[in-house]
Amino acid sequence: MSFSASYFRTVIVQCLVKLPLSIIIPTYNEAENIAALLQQLTWADEIIVVDSFSTDDTPVIVQNTTATLLQRVYQGPADQKNWAIRQAKHQWVLILDADERLTPLLTQEIKEIVNRPTIKYAGYYLYRQNYFMGKKINYSGLQRDRVIRLIQRDLCAYNNKQVHEEIETEGKIGYLNHKLEHFTYKNLAHFLAKNERYGLWSAQDHFLKVPQVTFYHLWFKPLGRFLNQYLFKKGFLDGQAGFIFCVIMAWGVFLRYVKIKEMRQEGYQK
Repeated sequence: MSFSASYFRTVIVQCLVKLPLSIIIPTYNEAENIAALLQQLTWADEIIVVDSFSTDDTPVIVQNTTATLLQRVYQGPADQKNWAIRQAKHQWVLILDADERLTPLLTQEIKEIVNRPTIKYAGYYLYRQNYFMGKKINYSGLQRDRVIRLIQRDLCAYNNKQVHEEIETEGKIGYLNHKLEHFTYKNLAHFLAKNERYGLWSAQDHFLKVPQVTFYHLWFKPLGRFLNQYLFKKGFLDGQAGFIFCVIMAWGVFLRYVKIKEMRQEGYQK
């Protein structure tokens, strides 16, 4: 098989010219993760790390790369990401967490979409392959874990939720074929601390929906979450890691309602 000179020129140009894509990475104390992620993203024209004044080496690591470091006081995930999206210079924006990784196949798929001459969708869902305690989690309620992350800047924005904020748009949403890898677990202390933060944010989201915390909320809601994820969504097929994951998810539900009870006792107003 022979290749023409124009073919080689095209290949060289594609290698030298960076993709007109802005990648946004929100961070807080992600020194263990951020360098490995940034090393994957050298093909993108713009990388913006929006840091919530980390107390570890995250800012220093970012400053030693070609990424742009922006520091801003954290006022919630949706607020932080919407602000970051407005800073992007390109129409196509990819939003990543520091503990996520692109596979080569997913990277190539994103490049093909951004380079298309016609735009069909306002954004794209990315399915995630989750890892917990070094194991793939294929069940436990994460079978169809998907997030809208590749978006058109002017057509999408996050809704105002503290937990599981979602992209809202009037345009159509497509689906990418290849999965985003999500390494959610560093160690037990990290995961429990993360779960406690999510418990507080979830309490803020649910505060007005729960005028009074009862035994039902403190017992049956967490138990229901565990049974749903471990039995009905087949968490038992993920082995020991799946059992631990489902227990911690149920614990997060328990924390939500304990936090709501505390907030009401302290006179919290939403």
